[in-house]
Amino acid sequence: MTITALSATPAEARELSIWPASMTPLPQGGLAVGGVPLTEIADRFDTPAYVLDEGEVRGRCRTYRDAFPDADVLYAAKAFLSRAMVRWVLEEGLGLDVCSAGELELAVTSGFPPERIVLHGNAKSPRDLEAALRLGVGRIVIDSPSEIARIAAAVGPGGRQKVMVRVVPGVSAGGHDKIRTGTDDQKFGLSLTDGGAQHAVTRILGQPQLELTGLHCHIGSQITDVKPYLVALRRMVGLMARIRDAHGVVLPELDMGGGHGIAYRPGEPALDLTALARRLRAELIEGCAAARLTVPRLLIEPGRAVVGPAGVALYRVLAVKHTGEKVFVAVDGGMSDNPRPALYGVCYAPRLIGRTSAAGPRTTTVVGRHCEAGDVLAADVHLPGDIRPGDLLAVPVAGAYQLSMASGYNLVGRPAVVAVHEGTARLLVRRETLQDYRSRDIGV
Repeated sequence: MTITALSATPAEARELSIWPASMTPLPQGGLAVGGVPLTEIADRFDTPAYVLDEGEVRGRCRTYRDAFPDADVLYAAKAFLSRAMVRWVLEEGLGLDVCSAGELELAVTSGFPPERIVLHGNAKSPRDLEAALRLGVGRIVIDSPSEIARIAAAVGPGGRQKVMVRVVPGVSAGGHDKIRTGTDDQKFGLSLTDGGAQHAVTRILGQPQLELTGLHCHIGSQITDVKPYLVALRRMVGLMARIRDAHGVVLPELDMGGGHGIAYRPGEPALDLTALARRLRAELIEGCAAARLTVPRLLIEPGRAVVGPAGVALYRVLAVKHTGEKVFVAVDGGMSDNPRPALYGVCYAPRLIGRTSAAGPRTTTVVGRHCEAGDVLAADVHLPGDIRPGDLLAVPVAGAYQLSMASGYNLVGRPAVVAVHEGTARLLVRRETLQDYRSRDIGV
């Protein structure tokens, strides 16, 4: 298919800066991603739908590998996982970070080497641990004292499992209170300040079934400043030095987690990956030299920053309602396929596609179809004043923590995921149907 691209004005270029690099403006208000018009995807696969640009995902994986050539880059599967995503990440040379037996089984059965997988979780179930040990996961991150004995017992005599300890370094960072995980007032990890992390290390070193390979920390999500990472790294290096002094053990690995922030709307800040890589490495070398420590191998765990900007959500307008001074545009999806605005106030930049409009912009709130007043996808955004039922809206930066957090609310069904690459669109994950709900409900 031949696509006739249009040149964007400076204002349009700014607006489109948050879209995948392959995005191309088309005549009559169209947009193409990965060489495929978004209107064509909506017509072929219906809406709501998630469009995932394979080239953008792969390019972002390579950007991380180039920025951190001496580190292990682990893709955080919780952001979005599918069999195709597993293959892309594997082929681009990244490891994987999973949080459940489900994510782990999907990855391994899709061909991902289990020794390159790290298992997380603040409350790992017996099924999670059984799957990790059965499949031979590379690392298990210990998040609470009770896990030490549980994992050692599950490994059994003569066995040995590599583990890390998740440390809370006392650093507050992140775009919202609900995604800040580096301080003592939340559920993750073992405290540096009250001695919990040090005590866990001592216990692990006394378990012959466990091999402590390093420390782990994750200070939050949607972080756009390098400084909190540097503060956390200094504290982690200090703890590694104290472990060396107390136990004579030099830990070979240090995992600094992820949480790398991206822009959801034009003009918003994003984490400078090049600066992060350069300054983390310099701080690690300097800190270890001062403590007379061998420099450990660095691990990082990006998720959102790899897949978020590669995704576009497509919705069809069902109704337009004028209530007083407010305009509500209701679409055929909502909080069942993207709960993030309701959970922590995420702001998106939806765009009308598929037709041009001469109407001026009007402040509009895009809402979902669900029975909740909080079912808002984008509040107070500018859309053409003549927007009407049947119009198509596209929402960029939709690849992370949307479908992975989707629910079965109102039995609407989760959307399809469509991959685009070099002019071809293909279905990755089919739409959930009423038949799926009927077949799961076996009671009478």
